[in-house]
Amino acid sequence: MPSEIERKFLVDRVPGTAGAVSTAISQGYLTRGGDSEVRIRRTPTGSTLTVKHGGGLERAEFETALTEEQSAALWPATEGARLTKVRTEVPLEDGRTAYLDTYEGVLAGLVTVEVEFDATAEATAFEPPDWFGADVTGRGEYNNRNLCLRSSPPTEPTA
Repeated sequence: MPSEIERKFLVDRVPGTAGAVSTAISQGYLTRGGDSEVRIRRTPTGSTLTVKHGGGLERAEFETALTEEQSAALWPATEGARLTKVRTEVPLEDGRTAYLDTYEGVLAGLVTVEVEFDATAEATAFEPPDWFGADVTGRGEYNNRNLCLRSSPPTEPTA
């Protein structure tokens, strides 16, 4: 199964995003047990089914496109385990893309940013820009699979 290597941070200050691509996302979770999750992600351009396993910096990840019929059939099974957010792709000076997530609904006020890497060494060597806040990589309360069950955003972590 392919892997995903990413770091996740809170955001101290939202950068200027003029001209950046933003996408409305609805996510619903079919399963979230142990170190595994199965989710449906819906965007204006289509839906995907994603399986993730593991935690922390590197996780196994498999993603496949769903037809509209498949998405519509599976979506009701995510009732009670959903979230909505707007994802903005922010180019970084090193050529990477920062995925800025602004949560909506009961999670309004929470803003996180994720950066993906090709190797663990790149991820650990990454120097975040000054607008990034606390590193919450691997902190369960900031995983979307747990956020979808909350009635309010988590409190900011202490050092």
